[in-house]
Amino acid sequence: MSMLGTRVERKEDPELLTVGGTYVDDIECEGALHAVFVRSTMAHADITAIQLDEAQLMPGVVGAFTAADLELSADPPRMPMLNQQMVRSPLATDRVRYVGEPYAVVVAESQSQATDAAELVYADYEPRDALVDTAEAALNDRLLFPEAETNTVFAIPPSPQNGQDPFADCEVVVELAFHNPRMTAAPIEPRAALASWDASAQRLTYWACTQFPHQTRDTMSAFCELEPSQVHVITPDVGGGFGAKNAQYIEDFVVARLTCRLERPVRWAETRSEAMVGFTHARAISYSARLGGTRGGNVTAYEVDALQDAGAYPMIGSLLPMFVRTMASGVYDIPNVAVSTNSVTTNTAPVGAYRGAGRPEAALAIERMMDLFAAEIGMDPGELRRRNFIPPEAFPFKTPTGADMDSGEYAKALDAVMEAADYPGLRAEQERRRSAGSAKLLGLGWSAYVEISNPMGAPEFGSLEVRDDGSALVLTGSSNHGQGHHTAYAQIAADLTGIAFEQIEVRHGDTDEVKRGGGTGGSRSLQTGGAAVFEAAQAVVEQAKRAAAAMLEADPADIVLDVDAGTFAVVGTPARSLDWAQIAAHVSRSEGPELHAESDFQPPAATFPFGVQLSVVEVDSDTGQVTPLRHVTCDDAGVIVNPMIVEGQVHGGVASGIAHALGEVFVYDEDGNPLTGNFMDYAIASAAELPSFERIPLETPTDRNPLGAKGIGESGTIGATPAVHNAVIDALAHLGVRHVELPCTPERVWRCLRES
Repeated sequence: MSMLGTRVERKEDPELLTVGGTYVDDIECEGALHAVFVRSTMAHADITAIQLDEAQLMPGVVGAFTAADLELSADPPRMPMLNQQMVRSPLATDRVRYVGEPYAVVVAESQSQATDAAELVYADYEPRDALVDTAEAALNDRLLFPEAETNTVFAIPPSPQNGQDPFADCEVVVELAFHNPRMTAAPIEPRAALASWDASAQRLTYWACTQFPHQTRDTMSAFCELEPSQVHVITPDVGGGFGAKNAQYIEDFVVARLTCRLERPVRWAETRSEAMVGFTHARAISYSARLGGTRGGNVTAYEVDALQDAGAYPMIGSLLPMFVRTMASGVYDIPNVAVSTNSVTTNTAPVGAYRGAGRPEAALAIERMMDLFAAEIGMDPGELRRRNFIPPEAFPFKTPTGADMDSGEYAKALDAVMEAADYPGLRAEQERRRSAGSAKLLGLGWSAYVEISNPMGAPEFGSLEVRDDGSALVLTGSSNHGQGHHTAYAQIAADLTGIAFEQIEVRHGDTDEVKRGGGTGGSRSLQTGGAAVFEAAQAVVEQAKRAAAAMLEADPADIVLDVDAGTFAVVGTPARSLDWAQIAAHVSRSEGPELHAESDFQPPAATFPFGVQLSVVEVDSDTGQVTPLRHVTCDDAGVIVNPMIVEGQVHGGVASGIAHALGEVFVYDEDGNPLTGNFMDYAIASAAELPSFERIPLETPTDRNPLGAKGIGESGTIGATPAVHNAVIDALAHLGVRHVELPCTPERVWRCLRES
């Protein structure tokens, strides 16, 4: 019986739930120094002097350093598409550009000594006016980088229309300017690092809290002017990444420079307060959109201009509007689509990737506009979506913005959600409450989404080795930080080899052991890392067949593997069989090749998981309080290897999406001061604020990897925010409310009700 598609309990969980994981800050390292960064308290100012003297005299302090002390240079963004004139030093030198930007670092024998000394470091500032509003930044009247002569980091110009206006023949056109607010990743484990320089071996060992160990090795070696073989990166357990731990931060480079300079191990662990102002922020994008079509519900034209807040320095977040363009039309067959984007710098924390990374931004735009169009023509929003879905027979389908989609059953997902939720019954209950004048308003919100997983078509490494005792070791270049990789990869290997699931060990995250790899991001692990394990396992089975043939004096073509029993035999004579341990022992004694194979799986293209979500909310018209009552989802991820893992990924994603819709927002005042810099003010949802999610399984296989699998890690987030957003507005629609800005906080909803 195949293990694929079964609810196998996760291999990772027993240790995590008993003794706990081992994270970077848990690594013991004798003699390690502690680094504490000194951060700007101003959003925008020139630095006229940095005072270190008092800190250097404090007990236990080994040194206090500026960029000049550590010979840190100001370098352009690593991504060549970004404005190369916007340079940055790992420690600020002449100017700070956001609250939380580090400009000095103190190193001491203990954490407390370094913290006390860091409080005595201060900068002399010449304040500058802060630039926080993206619309103002786009005017370029005030510049964060005068040498760049612009605040634009990256832009996609409007598509040429060849003199034709696609909206000219539209019977109905709706327009809306709205905002997708800033948030922060807030993983349960903030950033941490531990570095050790071996002067005799000329080798750096770096324990990294990252999603990409090999990228960390390569980037760190370039920064330290070392060969990649001189850098050993180890990634132990990681307490959540969500895309935000996809790169090396400036603090990582400083820690590496310190250990090489001091020739002692140096460690750094970020506090939550530091993380809130210095770690990756996300979303922070505004839209000006138009949607046009016929009164009968045929959508024919869509246009969106997106203004992305890049924060103070260009990072990957500046490029994410590329995906807003690629995924602009979502699941709909819209013949005319035009997208333009502009990413601009502001005096706020730099913006990066967070769960979905550009795809939630695209989904919110089109899904909000679809509801607006449905309201304008008086059509049910679910029916409008159905009429405009790309039909299943049209796949593979290429959108006007270049998305090369593999497969989709969008109407099937919509029907499944309608039936499971009893959509007609919900609409009847909504009307009953309205007729009765109830203060508890019911809102129903749709979201039909498609995401591009592994959007850059990245390859992945995987290997499988059978040990002498018949057990197996799987190595993977992808990095596990909560997704269940070890379980899924062991299932794949067990399914192909017949080796018991319990006898398969999966390891990752050590660049000396796993020589190459892509890492984890873009919902790609199973479809690339799993596919690599699949191919490696297939190759090892063929090796074992050849060895078994020699032992049984048979033709390799006549050897068959009984996967259920985990034995090899000549076809037709199963009584005389060999198990993996016997074959491995024979191979070990011989001079032939080992039972070991590697694969670097290169997918031909991205995959396109999709789904439909229905949010049911209750809005208290007296207070504006929004309460999610139900959330029904039908999410496709291609062929499912482990349904339990998929459900967990969807649940986590949906929770994040609901939180962003209802309260999770990072706010700055007009002077660039953070107003939501801790968990008292920044509204992360807990289980108490969320309903039990209702998930309907759906599988539409892809032909772009041997497993038929697509991604799932980001899907829930992509669909949930627009579904909840639309539900809140639907609850208020009969009162004349056309739109509510995110997040739909009680105050904001209450004000909309009073103004309607």
